[in-house]
Formats: sequence, C-alpha cells, structure tokens
Amino acid sequence: MTKLVRIGGGSSGYTLLRALKNYPLDITAVVNMFDSGGSTGVLRDEFGILPPGDMRRALAALADGEHSEILRELFNYRFKEGGSVNGHSFGNLLLTALTSIYGSDLEGIRKASELLHVKGTVLPVSVDLSHIHARLEDGTEIVGETNIDIPKHDGSKRVASVELKPAAHILEEARVAILDADVIVIGPGDLYTSIIPNLLVEGMKEALAASRGKTVVVCNLMTKWGETHGFTAADMVRTLLQYSGKEKFDIAICNTGTMSESLLEKYAQERQYPMTCEKGLDELVGAVIREDLVSEADIARHDGEKLAAVLAAL
Repeated sequence: MTKLVRIGGGSSGYTLLRALKNYPLDITAVVNMFDSGGSTGVLRDEFGILPPGDMRRALAALADGEHSEILRELFNYRFKEGGSVNGHSFGNLLLTALTSIYGSDLEGIRKASELLHVKGTVLPVSVDLSHIHARLEDGTEIVGETNIDIPKHDGSKRVASVELKPAAHILEEARVAILDADVIVIGPGDLYTSIIPNLLVEGMKEALAASRGKTVVVCNLMTKWGETHGFTAADMVRTLLQYSGKEKFDIAICNTGTMSESLLEKYAQERQYPMTCEKGLDELVGAVIREDLVSEADIARHDGEKLAAVLAAL
C-alpha cells in the first residue's frame, strides 16, 4: 500500500485528508503545531498544551467507522452561546481534557485517534512549545501565528524570513514516517503560518533529504494579504524550496480552473487574488501537473475529491 505523508495544517488540510481517506493509502498527517489565535490560542495559554486546532481538523477528517459522521460533527462543533466556552470548539476542549487525563499531548492525541477510529495516523510535527517569528522586508518583526495570519501591519510588505523561537525538534515518529513515505505532500495552506513552520523544526530538512518519497507541492488557489500578496505559484514553490533545503521538488500541482466573477470580486475586497501557474514554475520542479481543481462551493477552495484523485494516481 502506498505510504502518503501530508505535511501542513489549516482548513485546506481537512478538505484534502477527508477525500484521501477514500483511497487505498496508508496516510500519515504530520500536523503544524504553532497556532496562537482563537480557541486554540486561549487553551494553549491557559493550559500550557500544544495548540489543538489543526490537530482537531486532521483527526476529524480521518475519522472512520460506523459513527464517523456524528463524531466528525461533534469534534468540529463550536460553541456560539455566551459563557466561558463561547468560541471554543468541542474537539479542542476534548483534546485538552485527554491531554490532562493521560498526562501528555501525544498520548491525548493517540486516545482521540482511537475514539474517532482514525484511518491512518495523525502526528504533531513537534511536541515542543514554540512561536513563529517573522521579519518583514522593512525589518519589522511580527511575533505569533495569529499576528501574521491577521496582519495589523502593512500586508503588502513581503516576509523576508521566518523562524521558530524557542527551537522545536521533529517528533521521532514523524521523522520515521517521512523517511518511509512513498509520497510526501506539502500544502496547500497558508504559506508562513501553516506550511513553512513545519519545515523549520530541527530534523525536518534532514528527513526530507533522506526520504525516498516523491515530494509534491500543492500550490494555493489564492494569494493572501499579509503572507503571499502578489505571489505566483512559482514564488510559493521557490519559498518552500528555500526552507525545505531541497534544490527541486519532484512535482508541483497547480490549479488552472477559473472561479466566478462574483467570487473573485468577493475575494478582491479582502485583497486576495488567484495564484497563477506561469512557466517559471517548471524550472523549480521535476514536473508540473496543471488541472482544474476548483471546488464549486461559494468559497475559494480546492475540490478535495479532484485533488485527492490526482495525488492517489501518483
């Protein structure tokens, strides 16, 4: 059975993993653990645990078995009424409780995997508590994932460099999964807050270099104000190469589908625009797969089924 490792976080990871689950693949989700906003940030600060948000999404996406749909809805449920749990998702609270009961973040994740009958394996990229520090092209330093994700600064300024403080180290099980993988999927997701932080953990570059697996980058559909404003798909891949330590990736998957004018206008109001697949991309990878991968939903997202079919065919 093909061993596929997906590296990243975010809602895009949920969409992709949920679709990949339907294929005969041995899936390992290596999950970003450096979020600092929303329910995740509150629980991280109050309980000193690993941020549970991206982990919750990955676990819910790979939930399997007779009651998987009910458990998925429960895990993703977010309290909207007043009170102390307002804004928290049930899954985040459950992961916090399991961590407390079983004495460690990693054991809490394992118990949640059992509860959800997860198809595959979900692993944190690291169990070290760390924060993202970004330096902009004008020298401004931004601390924390949420301050990069929701910029209070001029979002047109490009990120010059990003690092983790204090240093984080790759989880041994994640390292082994990458070494044994047939296919390693990087992205899609927010470049500097969901993807690159995984490449910054100590030991990740070495694992990617030593792995026999094909490295596949899924390019984002849209640019993002504060992270990738003005980026092309080639800019995204070039940046990932810089932080991965690799000279080339094996494959890049890039969308050629179009979205409705009304949807594009909606995103333009947020200063987000389609990320184009120009020819410069071909120089950075062994091969480029150009496909219509746009979902027909009223938001700009990859169609999970289309993208999973392309990846499974590899």
